[in-house]
Amino acid sequence: MSGIVCEPVMNTLILLLAWLVLLVLCWPLALLALVLWPLVWLVSLPFRLIGITFSAMFAFLSALLTLPARLLGWRPHAA
Repeated sequence: MSGIVCEPVMNTLILLLAWLVLLVLCWPLALLALVLWPLVWLVSLPFRLIGITFSAMFAFLSALLTLPARLLGWRPHAA
């Protein structure tokens, strides 16, 4: 359970360390990345929404197509 909680913290730490290395090696590029990151995040939001929509649509189609088999008693194998 603790591995799930630590993952975002470790990703943030690795990202911070990478940014600090970039700051030491090339500070103008690091500052530009710091300023442009919110803009990149805003531009990527519609693509994330499209991805979530497609994922939900495919899950719905999968559930719809396997409904007759499930009604007849089929169960998926444990992976």
